[in-house]
Amino acid sequence: MSEPLTDEERLLQATARDFAEREIAPGAAERDEAERYDRSLFTAMGGLGLTAAPFPASVGGAGFSYLGWTLAMEELGAVDMAMAVSLSVHILSQYPVVTWGTEEQRDRWLPAMLSGEALGAFALTEPLAGSDAAALRTRAERVGGGRGARKDPGADPGADPGEDSGAGGGEPDAYRLTGTKIWISNAPEAERYLVFATVDPSAGRDGITAFLVEKGMPGFRFGTHERKMGIRACPAAELIFEGCEVPVANRVGAEGDGYRIALSALGEGRISIAAACVGLARSGLESSARYLGERTAFGGPLSEQQGLRFMLAEMARDVAAARALTREAAAAKDRGEPIAEVSSLAKWTASDTAMRVATDAVQLFGATGYSRETGIERLMRDAKGAQIYEGTNQIHREIVAGGVLKRAGSRAGGS
Repeated sequence: MSEPLTDEERLLQATARDFAEREIAPGAAERDEAERYDRSLFTAMGGLGLTAAPFPASVGGAGFSYLGWTLAMEELGAVDMAMAVSLSVHILSQYPVVTWGTEEQRDRWLPAMLSGEALGAFALTEPLAGSDAAALRTRAERVGGGRGARKDPGADPGADPGEDSGAGGGEPDAYRLTGTKIWISNAPEAERYLVFATVDPSAGRDGITAFLVEKGMPGFRFGTHERKMGIRACPAAELIFEGCEVPVANRVGAEGDGYRIALSALGEGRISIAAACVGLARSGLESSARYLGERTAFGGPLSEQQGLRFMLAEMARDVAAARALTREAAAAKDRGEPIAEVSSLAKWTASDTAMRVATDAVQLFGATGYSRETGIERLMRDAKGAQIYEGTNQIHREIVAGGVLKRAGSRAGGS
């Protein structure tokens, strides 16, 4: 059983709920219809500390537990999945700097993001590399200082550090990024991008490296703005790199660390998205319960129809189960336990729950739910996206199955 919520966690939950209902909810339908991102809402979340909530005070964060963070994300997801996704991605893009960045990088990069002054984005997906992140092809070519930036700077001491054509050498002066990223949430609105590129396409995941890239850098521009089925008030766009030179000081971790950095951050991000999905599902459940109590048919309220009551009960069961699993995943992170499997389980379960509950809500509302005037159909459109981004739910099934089989093999081997 999960530990009781602390006073601080309850305060964060109440703060997020009040802000979501008072500031975000009223314009959610209009923003979705216009596909308009309201930057003032993000700025206001920064003023409340939500843009820094799950990070430790040692880096300038608000110091809340990750469990507390899921409480806030549930409240945002309950009123507007688009704004919840935007904030989740912003948090996701900071985690690698907090965990893997140097002190100089944290001091330079994080303050504006923690305060909500700068918006962040996480640039991993490519035309031929979605859930298969190891297949990415955006190239990071070493520029100056030698081509052999290595994790062991003491190796090959006889190499000429000024040579740019050999396999040895020390740190490069910069990296030249060339390639395309797609479906990058918060682009083109964001100012700060965590970009993953490879220093060696033939090396697969071992060549992937992470870089800090700012909007406006020469050679970096935006392409197509995605026109989405749902989550339309959170922008997503194509990033195009045409020889964008990024200083070596903007490389996060060593060359080849990028794949591990991406996976570690995505584990945290999946719990965050799971919490937002719980909020969306909760919204569908609560709206349906109110509607069944208000609408009359066949001589009485719809809430007296047993078949509809059973649908509502099953929706409530699924929301409660998804919430419990999501909070357990967050608690595991707070305890410092591995979260790859449990975060996949939470994201897959919660997003499937969101889709199932939203679909049932549309059915219970009938034609009213199918209308764009009520916002119920928006829940269904938004939920569908959550089954796809942050790794498709088929990928998460693979991750969970792999964990189960690995444990089974270990027990069999030890018997």
